[in-house]
Amino acid sequence: MGWNPSEWVSLIPNGMGHVKPNHYLDILRTIWRNRYQLPYALRILKDGVCDGCALGTTGMRDFTMDGIHLCTVRLNLLEMNTMSAIDSDVLKEVATIKNHSSAKLRKLGRLAYPMVRQKGEPGFRKTSWAYILSLLGKKIREVSPDRLAFYLTSRGITNEVYYVAQKAARFLGTNNVDNSSRICHAPSTKALQDTLGVGASTCSYTDWIGTDLLILIGSDVPNNQPVTTKYMYYAKKHGTRIVVVNPYKEPGLQRYWVPSVFESALFGTKLADEFFQVHTGGDIAFVNGVLKHLIENGWIDAQFISSHTSGFKELSGHLEGQSWEILEQRSGCSRENMLRFARIYGQAKSAVIVWSMGITQHSFGVDNVKALINLALSKGMIGREKCGLMPIRGHSGVQGGAEMGAVPWSYPGGEAVGAEGADKLKKFWGFNIPKIKGLSAVEMIDSSYNGDIDVLYSLGGNFLETLPDREYVRTALEKVPLRIHQDIVITSQMLLDPSETVVLLPARTRYEQPGGGTETSTERRVYFNPEIPGRRIGEAMSEWEILMKVAEHVHPNKSNLIHYDSADEIRLEISKVIPQYAGIELLKAKGDSFQWGGVRLCEQGDFKTNTGYANFTPLTPPEISLKKGWFLLSTRRGKQFNTMIYDQRDPITGANREDVLISEIDARVINLKTGDPIVLQSDSGEFHGICRIAPIRAGNLQVHWPEGSVLLKRGVLDKDSGIPNYNALVKLIRMEERNEK
Repeated sequence: MGWNPSEWVSLIPNGMGHVKPNHYLDILRTIWRNRYQLPYALRILKDGVCDGCALGTTGMRDFTMDGIHLCTVRLNLLEMNTMSAIDSDVLKEVATIKNHSSAKLRKLGRLAYPMVRQKGEPGFRKTSWAYILSLLGKKIREVSPDRLAFYLTSRGITNEVYYVAQKAARFLGTNNVDNSSRICHAPSTKALQDTLGVGASTCSYTDWIGTDLLILIGSDVPNNQPVTTKYMYYAKKHGTRIVVVNPYKEPGLQRYWVPSVFESALFGTKLADEFFQVHTGGDIAFVNGVLKHLIENGWIDAQFISSHTSGFKELSGHLEGQSWEILEQRSGCSRENMLRFARIYGQAKSAVIVWSMGITQHSFGVDNVKALINLALSKGMIGREKCGLMPIRGHSGVQGGAEMGAVPWSYPGGEAVGAEGADKLKKFWGFNIPKIKGLSAVEMIDSSYNGDIDVLYSLGGNFLETLPDREYVRTALEKVPLRIHQDIVITSQMLLDPSETVVLLPARTRYEQPGGGTETSTERRVYFNPEIPGRRIGEAMSEWEILMKVAEHVHPNKSNLIHYDSADEIRLEISKVIPQYAGIELLKAKGDSFQWGGVRLCEQGDFKTNTGYANFTPLTPPEISLKKGWFLLSTRRGKQFNTMIYDQRDPITGANREDVLISEIDARVINLKTGDPIVLQSDSGEFHGICRIAPIRAGNLQVHWPEGSVLLKRGVLDKDSGIPNYNALVKLIRMEERNEK
């Protein structure tokens, strides 16, 4: 466990001169930005559960290893909790701020008072809770439940808020409730549920440390979950080999300076041992090729397959019919390289497979995940120590969103929407439960565009910067008679003109929630976040309390069926309604937690499918056909949290927000160099960017999201989960050629 110079990046202290995050400078910036509420900010960091990524640190420590755990994502979010209230007069004339960037809007400050804007009015006027609740109660009571929709984002929302939101929706008669986690990982949940009977990570972060093989596919964890770099550092210290499958040779996975580890902070750490560069959308073809090699060489666990799985014979036959020529063309990877990966995997006694939105956000996202499950099942890499499948979540608490039932197609605990589940819930809640599947986020916007939504209730989020085809989304939102925005800061979608009425409801943060709250991490650990003492903003109210009061005012004669006196009451009810959350009612203080399902799911072949067996899935790789001058485009994240952009430059890659990542091979053919202006065209739109040569697979491009969303085609969805495709086919044109035309 001593120092290993062979893994060092550079002898230059702290990587000075390298393109890399400057963690210590970020800490100083954070201190400066929070200087007026510094004691409160420190209490949040010391006592609160992280509202950044979904690894789940309590204070500045976690359950995986000793030492300090603090990332730049959390530091960037800290100001959201400590900033002052917005000057309400700023919102009196929306035209003056309508063209502000999201970052500039956020800097205006916290929402402090209920506000309302009617059609024809230039902006918002401050009002009282009594008035706004009466107004909402009357308006919602007048609409048909099927024309009412709720959407929740990942903005520090606790399990208690998710639970009350979905209960309030069903209390009002609708299953039209969705949350942002589905846009990221609905394919993961669906695929895992179909094949293994569990819709969550099967392992824990401790399984990373000392596994023979850690496979990262379609995931850039140093950018999106920076704390994981520390896990990878210690994994390598325990002999773990790290293999990455991505179109782009992510710099943060090549080398990283882990700030809380002295050796790494000083000399840096080479993280990935192997890179396999595939085409965007080429993952199924790559995995199928690997599986063919595994089967042909006998590198499979035949006993596990025979005892605990079904469908392997069908899978083998299906693979035999797929030519190497097709697999190579569609994956972008040679047969020899697929063999190299298969040999590494075949020789490993343990492996953890980790993926993120590079796998899920495709029109075939569910199939992508099922391919990874096939890979794990072929070697029995599930349900035992140092093995498992982990869809790594990007944002704090989103794992709990679906488990609390804030989804259109299932109730709390995952039971499918329908008569049977509705009858069970009625026994707990005492009111009739809608039995028809609700609308997903995408369907909510389509219904709004078609004039079929009368009330859209948004807790955080910004559809304008989340979904493809911004102008379509804008038009859809402006058609909704009543838009309700419950949030802590101003976003661009709030400023869209009202069809009739737009309402702003000021919410408290998770650290301000009376009685504390809980979040569920990627590894299914449920953490308690205590209320942090400190100043409070204006008349902002706890999120679950706002939802409860709105529902009470819609049906005051039944208010007792939706009323809670405390967060403790909510947790007690959750423990009764959702079996795997039994124990949440016992969480009372900082550091309290439990992991539902235990350290690992599916141990000893215990799969929760109807048959008791895990299911292999025969898959056909999607066809990739590119015309000359066209490229496969994927969207990536930079220095941001969801749509909240914190810097115009990504400190890991050095790329600016307008940069287009292109391979040296492609740049040479087109006669481009870094810094050249270029235009990308798709069937949906046009993007003006700057060429940046990068180590990306030839034939592929990457741009930042949401800037690149103009290129994404609306209505291209995964057929099984309904989430949008965040990739596109684009034509690249040199700006000078465009100007000549």
